[in-house]
Amino acid sequence: MIFQQKLVHGTLIKRYKRFLADIKLDSGEIVTAHCTNSGSMKSCLEEGAEVYISHVTDPKRKTRFTWEMIKINGDWVGINTSHPNKIAYNAILNREIPGLDNYSSARREVKFDESRLDILAENDREKCAIEVKNVTMKDGEFARFPDARTERGLKHLHTLIRLKKEGFRVAMVYIIQRSDVNLFGPAHDIDPEYSNTLILAEKEGVEIFPVQVKVEPEGIHVCRVLEYKLNK
Repeated sequence: MIFQQKLVHGTLIKRYKRFLADIKLDSGEIVTAHCTNSGSMKSCLEEGAEVYISHVTDPKRKTRFTWEMIKINGDWVGINTSHPNKIAYNAILNREIPGLDNYSSARREVKFDESRLDILAENDREKCAIEVKNVTMKDGEFARFPDARTERGLKHLHTLIRLKKEGFRVAMVYIIQRSDVNLFGPAHDIDPEYSNTLILAEKEGVEIFPVQVKVEPEGIHVCRVLEYKLNK
């Protein structure tokens, strides 16, 4: 994924009210940016750290900028939660994810019963229902999800389990927007119900793809699929 405009550099003053962040630009101007990440942002929130924000042209938006990334321990961490679905969709079409590289078509936001699937990928043999989650939390060498309790994420796991029983291939794709981790696992201490349900989901046939991406001011690119450990 390539950013369509040059990002604006600054430093983080503070994040507040979950969805707002004050940023000091290199010019000295202080602006307020929208933070799309509604989670705790544990391990990727550091006042005074370098950040990049994108300029928003929508006149209906109250904030003129969107917070894109923050530099933690020398590496950029992507915090814009609107990107992972697009990243996963493009990676599947471009066959960049081993194990999900044999689909001739894919659609986003496909309605299914009372919910929507993030991605439905297809070839002449099967349909694959895919849910995508954004991962930014670091715990030692692990990337962890979620960083706050998630009822919505739990619902998505149950949907995939049901679809598997109905004959679909099903997968969870976790887009890990940081480079300083080598493994993936659920955050048992933060959301034990989600974590235990993910273990159940794998036993029921839900495939897990922790996809690490490289976040840079020019764009975000798929690097590799990490190994994972689900047990606490």
